[in-house]
Amino acid sequence: MGGLTGAVPPELGALSNLRRLYLGGSFTGGIPPELGRLRNLRELYLGSLTGGIPSELGSLSNLEVLSLSGDLTGEIPPELGQLSNLRTLSLADSQLTGAIPPELGQLWNLKTLQLRNNQLTGEIPAELGQLGRLEFIWLGGNQLTGEIPPRWGALPDLLNMDLSWNRLEGCIPPGLEEFVVSTPDSNPDLMACSPARDVGALFDQIVASLRRVPVVDDDSQR
Repeated sequence: MGGLTGAVPPELGALSNLRRLYLGGSFTGGIPPELGRLRNLRELYLGSLTGGIPSELGSLSNLEVLSLSGDLTGEIPPELGQLSNLRTLSLADSQLTGAIPPELGQLWNLKTLQLRNNQLTGEIPAELGQLGRLEFIWLGGNQLTGEIPPRWGALPDLLNMDLSWNRLEGCIPPGLEEFVVSTPDSNPDLMACSPARDVGALFDQIVASLRRVPVVDDDSQR
């Protein structure tokens, strides 16, 4: 919709059969809560808008892509965790504050989580470790603290991760060393920790070595 300017019309919420909505950087103002009525919407891209993210967007049950950018403020609505078909959640390069809602751990089909360059605080919810289909995790440029969810180290499809410029601490989960970097200014309290040795495997190794020791017949020594 190049060349169009002004606020996003709330009347767009009446387009009940709309499947894709792309509104670029020429629009201003806030996100109309009425967009939450677009129950058939599959993809929503909004840029250069201001204000908060309406909780009504959590009603878009068929949504697969949600990409919002601009100077958005306020917290991420926990209602977004209801978007069970979502594959991409991008809320980058804004002024979002508060904690990452643990409800986002219900987005079972999510492949891309993009929340970088905001002002998010608190710990990364452990519930996000349940998102086994993640391929891209971009949370850099926030003020996140605490540890990295250990289960992220076992993500089978992970391709890229950016957690830089936060205040994370603790051990980097095995399998994520190539993605996570610790510097004096970026996650200085993160460390690469060697995984604990499997006690069962160690016991089997000891038993196997004992079996290789020659048995001395006491009678032969007499």
